[in-house]
Amino acid sequence: MHYVYNGKLLYVDLTERRWEERPISEEDVRCFLLGSGLGVAMFHKDKAFQKPPLAPESPLYILTGLLTGTFVPAACKTCFCARSPLTEIWCESTVGGYWGAQLRFAGYDGIVVRGKAPEPVYLWINDGKVEIRSAEHLRGLDVYQTVERIKAETHPKAQVAAIGPAGENGVHTAAVIIGGLEGRAAGRGGMGAVMGAKNLKAIAVRGTQRPHYYDETKLRQSVREAIVKIKEANMGMSLWGTAGGIPKAEASGDFPLKNWREGSWPEGAEKLSGQRIRETIFVRDYRCFACPIGCGKDVKVVENGQEKMASGPEYETIAGFGGMCLVDDLNAVALANDLCNRLGLDTISVSSAIAFAIEAFERGLIGREDTGGLELMWGDGKAVIRLVEDIAYRRGIGELLAKGVRKAAQELGGEAEAFAVHVKGMEVPYHDPRAFVNMALNYATANRGACHLESLTYWMGYGIRIEGLYTPEPFDPHSATGKARMVVEFQNYMGLYNALGLCKFIAKAGISPSLLAEWVNLTLGWDVSAEELMNIGDRLFNLKRQVNVEMGISKADDILPPRLLKEPRPTGGAAGVLPPLEAMLKEYYKLRGWD
Repeated sequence: MHYVYNGKLLYVDLTERRWEERPISEEDVRCFLLGSGLGVAMFHKDKAFQKPPLAPESPLYILTGLLTGTFVPAACKTCFCARSPLTEIWCESTVGGYWGAQLRFAGYDGIVVRGKAPEPVYLWINDGKVEIRSAEHLRGLDVYQTVERIKAETHPKAQVAAIGPAGENGVHTAAVIIGGLEGRAAGRGGMGAVMGAKNLKAIAVRGTQRPHYYDETKLRQSVREAIVKIKEANMGMSLWGTAGGIPKAEASGDFPLKNWREGSWPEGAEKLSGQRIRETIFVRDYRCFACPIGCGKDVKVVENGQEKMASGPEYETIAGFGGMCLVDDLNAVALANDLCNRLGLDTISVSSAIAFAIEAFERGLIGREDTGGLELMWGDGKAVIRLVEDIAYRRGIGELLAKGVRKAAQELGGEAEAFAVHVKGMEVPYHDPRAFVNMALNYATANRGACHLESLTYWMGYGIRIEGLYTPEPFDPHSATGKARMVVEFQNYMGLYNALGLCKFIAKAGISPSLLAEWVNLTLGWDVSAEELMNIGDRLFNLKRQVNVEMGISKADDILPPRLLKEPRPTGGAAGVLPPLEAMLKEYYKLRGWD
């Protein structure tokens, strides 16, 4: 008996319009867990690194975590894994909501999709019954419209993962959106484009099975004790969402401004903060499956004079459309976020591309003839919203920006690459490595390109500590001392969360590797130690690097863009700081055992 997981995957060939179930060996689960752990193992075994990202034969692995669908806190995650069209290397895009739990309840631990349907289709998985249905009538619809139509055609309680026009149009930063209005995004790396290349508009799931536990009584007791700590550690998150951290991030120099050029913007940060959202446009909270935090916020926005409901912008989105573009109009930022959700776009990459475009316009590298007459200026919320649409539909300058900042800069040429802020083709998320130099090392070595979630070591700068993980004390955010060991341990630890299906926000309560091991053992009847779990995390990180090496990644790619290595912030909490990346890398490679 597998207890909480099903021990089987659904394999779907859209070209042949057929599907089959295949077992997952217990040996593989013990070695790689599930989620992106099993995903990278399959990617390696299938030699998916040899296939072009958007080719029909290139596989898409959609995998629930080992604990997804249980009552372990925030056990809600699903990983979309494939070769990224944006970076052309390994990508795992992890998403919460309720979709993953429903797939588990429907009898599957994941789906492997190959091939390309001759016309748009969607999958309907209902308690182990599988249908490939025509989605021709859904072509061109936005995500919200798609979800509503599919629920009406299947079941009102179905959970739907869908792409919008951006995915259909092959935008390299297209996302997969889970759940409609109160949705979550598998945002990074263009997984929406991978679905679009397969003519797969959506996957709807519903299940009535429920997990069985090895020792439910002891597990419930352990979870109850942890939830108290998780709620206490995330009180601000529950009240204000991730955007509640904006004022503190701005003060520390962590909040990026004007395409990473400026140092301080306290008045703008205050206007866009989660606290201001709560005071002005907040409507209600929402949460993912099994979540004790509830960081999601529904808001009211005004569009063309009409008020409507929207999912509230989170920290990264506000930092992108707000700080990076210097837009201090909260309604405009919320509208840009709503538009990305509807059209199916990653808010981090899209906002970074727009900030890049504004600077290119400022420098004269593009002009009105490229933008359809639109003047691109810092602080212009209307122009930002227009560019979001242009990217989704690949109109005008949107055709260039739809490829991401790396390829856009390469095509523009000249000085453009000097202000294209990416690592390995992935736009840098919005925590400044000049504020916390440990993040420079993480961005340079993270396996999907620049990714804050692969280590989250910037949390240490805000006073968060995790028992059993190394943190140099006292913690100096601008010093390289001890940071390599810290990044290695945090990367190994955080990789476990994607494989287990847990939201990383619970780690803010100091959730230790020992407690994760306890939950695994009580859930599955295993006898795994904290050390063994951390070894699995190390194995997965190295395997992801190995497949990237197969795709041409080397030490030469473990670098930050010039703006973050050579241009210090002029003012604010990180003024004058530049990360000593090469020194940290040397120690990091030694700890990893990489030659």
